[in-house]
Amino acid sequence: MKEIILGGGCFWCIEGVFRRVKGVAEAQSGYAGGQRENPTYKQVCSGATGHAEVVKIIYDENEITLEEILDIFFAIHDPTTLNRQGADIGTQYRSVIYYGNDEEKEIIQKVITKAQKEYRDPIVTEVSPKPIFYPAEEYHQNYYDLNPNQGYCQVVIKPKIQKFLTKFTDKIKK
Repeated sequence: MKEIILGGGCFWCIEGVFRRVKGVAEAQSGYAGGQRENPTYKQVCSGATGHAEVVKIIYDENEITLEEILDIFFAIHDPTTLNRQGADIGTQYRSVIYYGNDEEKEIIQKVITKAQKEYRDPIVTEVSPKPIFYPAEEYHQNYYDLNPNQGYCQVVIKPKIQKFLTKFTDKIKK
């Protein structure tokens, strides 16, 4: 099993999609890339800790490649907006990929070059070595599936999941 940490706005969105991806064994919401140990949601939302809302993805590389994971990632969020996704604004909502080794970094750079052709504005996704990952509080885990009728879930998360389900039909978990 391999691991990659992705941030693309609210972690509920990224987690909601990747829980549906074939080959992904786990998608866990959390925080990474900041200065404070064991940050809380409230602290991260203040923007003072420097953390991003991220999702740790554990995947089986025999079923899905890192490149395929990143193709999905770039399709479901806007990597050209600095420190924001839609109405979610702040450094905690930055587009970020945390990698584990130079081989992963090379793949990431290759996918960014390919993805850039889909966007008019430059991709501003941060690409950095994997920092400490802090799991988010339990009520953030599997948020979309546990709260599908909540307003944010309907207006923001559901369209991203629908985009994944429509565009990546061969990657849907059965």
